[in-house]
Amino acid sequence: VQLQASGGGLVQAGGSLRVSCAASGRTFSAYTIAWFRQAPGKEREFVAAVRGSLGGYRTYYADSVKDRFTVSRDNAKSTVSLQMNTLNPEDTAVYYCAADRNIILSSIRVDGSYDYWGQGTQVTVSS
Repeated sequence: VQLQASGGGLVQAGGSLRVSCAASGRTFSAYTIAWFRQAPGKEREFVAAVRGSLGGYRTYYADSVKDRFTVSRDNAKSTVSLQMNTLNPEDTAVYYCAADRNIILSSIRVDGSYDYWGQGTQVTVSS
């Protein structure tokens, strides 16, 4: 699976932005797709994930983004989107999408559990 993230940019605090992850491969629906982010000087952290078909396409969020971010997938287009609302400067980071077909639920928030990664897209929130 190859992943291509897009949609980052500069937005003012309180604004919204949507980032997307396009995937190649014929079994996209089977993959768990996750979003991670890494701010300067910080470790990469989990943001959100959507399970594959065997996981019922359930979604998971970090507490810091719950109720503000929404992850969704379009299996027909092999894309996953992350709608980010009410952004604040602490959301500034490079956002990466990641994929794995065999991830277990207890590891869904662990970046080392994912085999495939996109190149990242910069999201900057100004105050």
